[in-house]
Amino acid sequence: MTNSVKNKDSIADYNVKHLTERVIQLTIPSDYIGMRLDQALAKLLPDYSRSRLQSWIAENRVILNEQLAHAKQKVWGNESIQIFPKDEPDTQSSYMPEDIPLNIVYEDNTIIIVNKPAGLVCHPGNGNWQGTLLNALLHHTPPLSQVPRAGIVHRLDKDTSGLLVVAKTIEAQIHLVRQLQLRTIKRDYLAIVLGNVSQDGIVDAPIGRHPTQRTKMAITSKGKPARTFYRIHEKYNGCTVLECSLDTGRTHQIRVHMQSIGHPLVGDAVYGGKLIKKDSIIQQLNANFLRQALHAQRLTLSHPESEETMAWEAPLPNDLSILLQALREHS
Repeated sequence: MTNSVKNKDSIADYNVKHLTERVIQLTIPSDYIGMRLDQALAKLLPDYSRSRLQSWIAENRVILNEQLAHAKQKVWGNESIQIFPKDEPDTQSSYMPEDIPLNIVYEDNTIIIVNKPAGLVCHPGNGNWQGTLLNALLHHTPPLSQVPRAGIVHRLDKDTSGLLVVAKTIEAQIHLVRQLQLRTIKRDYLAIVLGNVSQDGIVDAPIGRHPTQRTKMAITSKGKPARTFYRIHEKYNGCTVLECSLDTGRTHQIRVHMQSIGHPLVGDAVYGGKLIKKDSIIQQLNANFLRQALHAQRLTLSHPESEETMAWEAPLPNDLSILLQALREHS
């Protein structure tokens, strides 16, 4: 195929060739003026790596204003884009609908708000190719197969419970991703940490992949900026309940930041630490709570269609309620 498409008939032929594949359609925002195409796509579609987007451009899978695109060309705003993504073999086989119950807090034609239970993985991946939130969403709303990552905009760790937003259209997904980039989506968590936190505070420390343990994250100068605000909600003998708000959204952010100030989350087998106070009851509660004590309890955002500010709150799941009751009794 030549480097450009000369007429609409050629575009139609190209589209027919890829009818069996998903198509991503979007418009370049007007404030992306002068940006390289691959950079613009990386910002608009953060769930895909820049190298993967570049490979799709090189494979003639990206069409810009009815012409085949090249990575280094610049965009000037309002260009129409068609992308024919190439799924990896494992990804393709794992993107299957599964009848998994979902706790839907809110749904309209544009977004879904899900209260995710602990233990449910968001995306298929190594060791979890089925039984994920993505598979459940594809069963609940089949057209989500046409939206990258079935519309999942942000993730929660497998063993973190609580609220997340799902976009039902490409346009809504782009709108929500930009809100995340502008840090206007508010995500508030309840965290139960070990030790007695003395006052409210901020942890402002970059987070990146751990230099030697690749499955873990760590505070590192090579990481991305990360900021967590925390406020004391309740104090118990040996534990503190915090309300944490994310200014950024890095992988394992609250867990890493709380560990860094000497207050790891109760039950966190990955980032847990030695108890500050030797207390047999607290030791037992920490050992017996089989996930990190973290719950995404509030979510606030601007609706992608109406621009209305909307907010939701999820009650504590049973395991956290039982843990809090045990802490109250101990105190």
